Amino acid sequence: MPDARPDRDGPRRQEQQGEPEQREGLGTGPGRLLVALYAVFTVGAGSRSIYQLATRFDEAPLAYTLSAVAAVVYAVILVALVRGGRTSRRIATAGCALELAGVLVVGTLTLVDPEAFPDSTVWSDYGMGYLFIPLVLPVAGLLWLRRAPRDGTDGAARPAG
Repeated sequence: MPDARPDRDGPRRQEQQGEPEQREGLGTGPGRLLVALYAVFTVGAGSRSIYQLATRFDEAPLAYTLSAVAAVVYAVILVALVRGGRTSRRIATAGCALELAGVLVVGTLTLVDPEAFPDSTVWSDYGMGYLFIPLVLPVAGLLWLRRAPRDGTDGAARPAG
């Protein structure tokens, strides 16, 4: 008799039991645009921050470190969106929330205390240098994560047989 409890081992365990894998990435459908944007921002912020940290760290250490943090946040969200599944959805949601908080805090600080940021970050002025995409992207990500179809690994009990 099949077990009606959700399978905690996810799709790998289901495949071993003869059931097809049902994991769909969160980057399917409209989520593909999010994946593409997060990929661009991961590479852009990452390469920029690596260069700045390696060659000009003493000029604006806070700004360049925050750019590196932004790149890591973008990369984590990107991987979570591509992977899909319950845990990845939670990671992506937390990452988008952290990103939004970062954009709001850094954006406000760059306006209130511009001397603390002698050079800009991806989140400076709420992402104005990037057409405000850093401000809109986490909101779009959170909305997509809320509305995106849930896959078979989200804990819903499966019908037997």
